[in-house]
Amino acid sequence: MSELEPEAIPQTEVASDSIADPATAFADLDVDAPRVGIIMGSKSDLPAMEKAEKELTERGIRSEVRVMSAHRDPEVVADYAKNARMRGLRVIIAGAGLSAALPGVVAAHTDLPVIGVPLTSSTSIAGGLDALLSIVQMPPGVPVATVGVDNAKNAAVLAARILAA
Repeated sequence: MSELEPEAIPQTEVASDSIADPATAFADLDVDAPRVGIIMGSKSDLPAMEKAEKELTERGIRSEVRVMSAHRDPEVVADYAKNARMRGLRVIIAGAGLSAALPGVVAAHTDLPVIGVPLTSSTSIAGGLDALLSIVQMPPGVPVATVGVDNAKNAAVLAARILAA
C-alpha cells in the first residue's frame, strides 16, 4: 500500500464564525409553523373561540387550536406555554369562563403576549362578568391583554397587530 501525500488529501476549512447557534439559525427559517396558539379551557368553548381561528385564517395567519384546562391539567398548560416560543408561536389567545384562570396561568409560564378572552357559560354571573374580572385583574409581572366578553374575533385582530408590529 502506498501512502497518500498530504497535498493529495482535500482539505476543507470551516470558519468558526460560520457555525451559527442552532436556535438563531432556525429562527430565520420560514416554516409552516403556526404563529398564534388558540387555547380554551373546555370543548364547550370551541364555538366562541373558532371566531379567532376564522379571523386569523382570513388574514393569512397560521394558528393552532387546543383544549386544556388550567384546573384539570395544569402541567399540560405549563408545558404548552413554556414550549410555545420554541415551536414558533408568537402570540397566545386563551379563552376561559367562570374563574377564567387559563390566560393568567399561561402568562405565568411564557414571555409571549397572551390575550385573554372572557367567555360566558350557562353558569356565568352577569353575562361573563366573573370571567372578565378574573382575566383583567392579574398580579404585577403577569400581564394579560383582555378583550370583551365572547369577543374572540377582537383577540385575533389584536394578535395580528402584535405580529405586524
